[in-house]
Amino acid sequence: MTPEQQGLLTKANRSLEAAKTLKQEGFYEFAVSRAYYAMFYGASALLEGEGLSFSKHSAVISALGERFAKNNRIPKYYHRYLIDAQAQRNRGDYNIDPNISESDAQLLISRAEIFLTFIINNIDSI
Repeated sequence: MTPEQQGLLTKANRSLEAAKTLKQEGFYEFAVSRAYYAMFYGASALLEGEGLSFSKHSAVISALGERFAKNNRIPKYYHRYLIDAQAQRNRGDYNIDPNISESDAQLLISRAEIFLTFIINNIDSI
């Protein structure tokens, strides 16, 4: 694992912890945003291992699909988790009334935990 990957995974874990805290305090729309970023940083760490870095979120999501999900280096549903998380994050960050529930936040946090655990446990062999 490169220092850049380690830094991204550290940031991912901190985002996940922030998501849990925000959910616990009732800030569900902000919790989904942090859970998304946890997954985004994890995906970025994988791509960093390929020598790839992107400034646009859509490029990270697309590259994860092309480089890792399409050829089964990661389960395809992890790519779907990231796509769905981005949609929730956009709703939470940009809608005046995002209508995000506690269960929505918990689902995204659970998915982020699963996604990150897989990456952390397999980053050197993916």
